[in-house]
Amino acid sequence: MIQAENIFKSFGEVAVLKGINMNVAESEVVTLTGPSGAGKSTLLHVLGTLDKPDSGMVKVVGTDVFSLNDKALSAFRNKSIGFVFQFHHLLPEFTALENICIPAFIGGVSFTEAKEKAMELLGFLNLTHRASHKPAELSGGEQQRVAVARALINRPRIVFADEPSGNLDSKAAVDLHRLFFDLRDNYGTTCVIVTHNPLLADLADRRLHIEDGLCS
Repeated sequence: MIQAENIFKSFGEVAVLKGINMNVAESEVVTLTGPSGAGKSTLLHVLGTLDKPDSGMVKVVGTDVFSLNDKALSAFRNKSIGFVFQFHHLLPEFTALENICIPAFIGGVSFTEAKEKAMELLGFLNLTHRASHKPAELSGGEQQRVAVARALINRPRIVFADEPSGNLDSKAAVDLHRLFFDLRDNYGTTCVIVTHNPLLADLADRRLHIEDGLCS
């Protein structure tokens, strides 16, 4: 599902990734762990096509993503990849349902179809009763589940998550952790998750440790 070979990335004179090689299989839940500043988020952004490496090759679902032009890469990302971040980045003026629908609208899906898909996801996440609520009316855990639904609206093959439970209380964090495995079991979703949470790291199918710009 994901193949990365010899990934290097620097910011100015600071070398962050120093030759990363890794593979992720279909429907696998993989966590990326390591100390702060080790390059976990940088690697996640490269794998998710949000940032380009200085050198190296990344294939996602068999596509050499950095050989695509910007327009084709944006279309590929919208269709094949979902993102969940520590800060949910929901738009405050829109309801939960509307926030979830936004990536579908960007992908050219009709309002009727997008709403149908969004309501299905809200049902899966036990949030149907919150469809018309705006983010300020939702708990932190509910906001993050809406962000997960938004990541899933286009049925991506892969979900990348960067410290998704970092701002949640312990119960909401456990619920969110369980959700990633529900996604794998129900939708076959591949998940790559940056986390400092030892519980989530230990639950994963595989744990990759990033330190000093290298992966083990």
